[in-house]
Amino acid sequence: MEIKILGGGCPNCHRLEALAREAAADLGIEATFIKVKAMTEIMNYDIISTPALVVNETVKSSGRVPSKEEMRVFLQAE
Repeated sequence: MEIKILGGGCPNCHRLEALAREAAADLGIEATFIKVKAMTEIMNYDIISTPALVVNETVKSSGRVPSKEEMRVFLQAE
């Protein structure tokens, strides 16, 4: 599974990444985590604000940090 965190490195970006890593570990999912900080790359996704979570090239959330339960649902759906 490929998980991308889109954002410039703000505190919410760091929280989103930590939460995604924790949820993946809880579920026993092996994932590759990629930080996308370049605005030109972020603009390739249909989002209005960061941070954003992209799982296997599908945008799961943007502009907020989802709850741990939401994160588990996002990861299990893939």
